[in-house]
Amino acid sequence: MGDDHDDVARFRQRLGLPGLIDVHTHFMPERVLRKVWAYFDSAGPLTGLEWPIAYRHEEAERLAVLRSFGVLRFTSMLYPHKPGMAAWLNDWAAGFAARTPDCLHTATFFPEPDAGRYVREAVEAGARVFKAHLQVGAYDPNDPLLDPVWGLLAEAGIPVVTHCGSGPAPGKHTGPGPIGRVLARHPRLRLIVAHLGMPEYAEFLMLAEAYPEVRLDTTMAFTDFVEEFSPFPAAELGRLADLGDRVLLGTDFPNIPYSYAHQLHALERLGLGDDWLRAVCHDNAKALFGV
Repeated sequence: MGDDHDDVARFRQRLGLPGLIDVHTHFMPERVLRKVWAYFDSAGPLTGLEWPIAYRHEEAERLAVLRSFGVLRFTSMLYPHKPGMAAWLNDWAAGFAARTPDCLHTATFFPEPDAGRYVREAVEAGARVFKAHLQVGAYDPNDPLLDPVWGLLAEAGIPVVTHCGSGPAPGKHTGPGPIGRVLARHPRLRLIVAHLGMPEYAEFLMLAEAYPEVRLDTTMAFTDFVEEFSPFPAAELGRLADLGDRVLLGTDFPNIPYSYAHQLHALERLGLGDDWLRAVCHDNAKALFGV
């Protein structure tokens, strides 16, 4: 782990960055996280891959590792897979943010009758970013129960990191179509497409070009692990470069099967330039969240 720390430090120093801002990291109640890790350990059906968790530590050590990498701000991405779970997760996340000031207060939701109420409560409590996982949650983002949620978040300008791409395995409501219909109704929604929309990279780049408030996070994209089964099309690199002010660093820490530094070097070897890297790894998120 010491080599990883030094590698990340060299990356930051070469770019002259004060630190990194990672918009896609996972902190959640321990019993929920253990279930997530058990799923990866079993090569669950969505992945079907060996997935050794690189940073399988207790919460305090995970925080220490992330901070040792020079990560100035991060998130506590968490998500429900059934009704009645989101409000409880939001209560936990509010407490986590209160005791972890460098974490951007994160919240989530699920299509259920009280979603509008508890999302408003989370916003009033200071939530800075939301997570929506259409694959794990297996819900349609156009469910009428979510109408007040998308409207509220669009109006408030609060970003929503959304796993809406069909990787690593397609879901009933994944792909650019369902979330595209949400954007058509709420064009000002600050949607952050997780994983660059893998594997529908080109289609999600088109959505970002069509909607100025749409952004993409880099989570797992371009790594050796992902390039084996879902390579980013080289022909689209120019479009990714042109959207450089709307691409944000995400990593999926701690639930990654490789080192944190590898995600950074995977971006570096794209050859899109140091200005692009500085924007992606720090400046874009700094501007978006005002930190």
